[in-house]
Amino acid sequence: MFEEAQYFAPVATTEDGGVVVELSRSHPGFADEVYRARRNAIAALAVNHTVGEPIPAAEYTEQEHEVWASVTRELKIKHRKYATQEYVDAAERLGLPQERIPQLQEVSELLEPLTGFRYLPAAGLVPLRTFYGVLADGYFHSTQYIRHHSVPFYTPEPDVVHEVIGHANALAGDRYAALYRKAGEAARRVETDAALEFISKIFWFTLEFGVMTEQNELRAYGAGILSSYGEIEEFRGMDIRDLDIREMGTTAYDITKYQDVLFRAESLEHLEDVVGGFWDGCDDDSIARLA
Repeated sequence: MFEEAQYFAPVATTEDGGVVVELSRSHPGFADEVYRARRNAIAALAVNHTVGEPIPAAEYTEQEHEVWASVTRELKIKHRKYATQEYVDAAERLGLPQERIPQLQEVSELLEPLTGFRYLPAAGLVPLRTFYGVLADGYFHSTQYIRHHSVPFYTPEPDVVHEVIGHANALAGDRYAALYRKAGEAARRVETDAALEFISKIFWFTLEFGVMTEQNELRAYGAGILSSYGEIEEFRGMDIRDLDIREMGTTAYDITKYQDVLFRAESLEHLEDVVGGFWDGCDDDSIARLA
């Protein structure tokens, strides 16, 4: 329901150096002053962070830990039914805590020995070129806040549930992590905004909302599906199309609702050949011919 680097809650810095997250009136936490103050404080941790330094810890409340535990428990059940085996195995390998929200520094320390990936804190919007480019270096930008407790199974923008349960579990798998790196290398290689957008759409329809055939049924590997309590129950009923680079790179999507068009890989090998192969060799000229 959302794309990295395109958050609905822009972050502003005030004249006195304060950090303010601008929530829309429709946001579940808009009228909750305590939640809004916490969002501002957590965003400030990312604004003031320097790459290479330990990620500052966010002080989560018991209520927030309960949201994480509840969502984790329900998603784990759904993953057994709907997630690809590669994702399930990677999640077991990573071993995220289930009863409390892990700190991003902790996630990095679990992940780096496995595939070399580390997390960077994001206060809000991260430019597309920065977000995708650093994947080549094994970095993944992530928010630290968690959704409002009043709607534990819904978030209008990417929170730590999406960024960690969705993406960190995938990044713990060698083959998925390699695809993230290839996406980053492709983003670094191109110069035009149009080519970068084309690459980001391929990422969207694969590593965010990708599905594949496994054991004669449709399973999900995309982080957007696997971190959404509702969408994971609906994806098999969507318009499922064959994996096609040109179509994925030119198909528009609405980040505010469940994705009604999905692209199916026939296997992980098929995904690596088609999408990994595209990212390996694409440049501005080859993408211009496709777009």
